[in-house]
Amino acid sequence: MKIYETQGFPNPARIRIALAEKGLLDRAEFIQVNVPEGEHQTDAFRAKNPFAAVPVLELEDGTCISECSAITEYLDHLDSAPTLTGTTAKERAQIAMMQRRAEAGLLDAVATYFHHATPGLGAEIEGYQCAEWGSHQKDAALKGMQYLDGVLAQQPWVAGEAFSVADITTFAGLAFAGFAKIDVPQDYASLLAWQDRMAQRPSVAALG
Repeated sequence: MKIYETQGFPNPARIRIALAEKGLLDRAEFIQVNVPEGEHQTDAFRAKNPFAAVPVLELEDGTCISECSAITEYLDHLDSAPTLTGTTAKERAQIAMMQRRAEAGLLDAVATYFHHATPGLGAEIEGYQCAEWGSHQKDAALKGMQYLDGVLAQQPWVAGEAFSVADITTFAGLAFAGFAKIDVPQDYASLLAWQDRMAQRPSVAALG
């Protein structure tokens, strides 16, 4: 299978972590898409993902799957263990819920701040920007961090007792926040301790 990505970007990093956790890195061929130069906007790439975003998973039969949650779902069902999306109905629902909260309340909020309230990837790539909306989303990201800190004060992982895709999304959100110079408040001790534990996982440490 092929993974179209821009290495170092937060969403492609989510898929690299998932592949490593599943032991599937050796089954993936990584193809770089130069987003800063607009390669994601070409007709050839839009044929794979009309929304012009990385990452994209292309299967041997030519099927293309985009959106990190969908790609992770596919990877998780190639074999049974370890699972990233849960096994029982309750586990799957709880993980999906927390994955979406981490995505919307942290990662997406940071991305909106970066693309609207900072120079982002440059005027030619960004196009329309609304600095006021971006600044509002910075506040939303900090509120997301506060919520996740409270969650992690009660349990070891974002979705409960076991590592899951929700942890991958949260870590990517915090990494992006650091890049965008949105610091995790120092009194969010549970979130910071969890981030340190995540950084030591081989799947994360391998990102460099």
